[in-house]
Amino acid sequence: MEINAILKSLEKDIRFYNNSIKEVAIEILDDKVSEYPIFVAHQNIIELGEMILNKEDFDKDWSINASILEEFIEKGLVLKDKASEFKRVFKDPKKNICIFLVTEEFAKFIFIPYKTKGKETDPINN
Repeated sequence: MEINAILKSLEKDIRFYNNSIKEVAIEILDDKVSEYPIFVAHQNIIELGEMILNKEDFDKDWSINASILEEFIEKGLVLKDKASEFKRVFKDPKKNICIFLVTEEFAKFIFIPYKTKGKETDPINN
């Protein structure tokens, strides 16, 4: 599947999941679990984070797991010596969803603003 088609499909599902993802992000922040919530978007089972939204339950293309930067460092997905760089580019988690998009072809971090009434998100230009 081509990257733009993947992003369009993901964006559609993220719009649907928006409020649930935001609730979990705020909980992670408020409970001081981490300052860096990361949501893993995947289509196959993945051993990263905890599944919070199963695509099968909602007839969607993507499942979402909740994770945090610290788990990414622990599992070697973000190198310890690159953590400060990651934190520097990390966007405000109260305004943006940090997504680790995992497909068979690639894995990539993207940021998508939470949707607000009347505002569309555009993950390609973030």
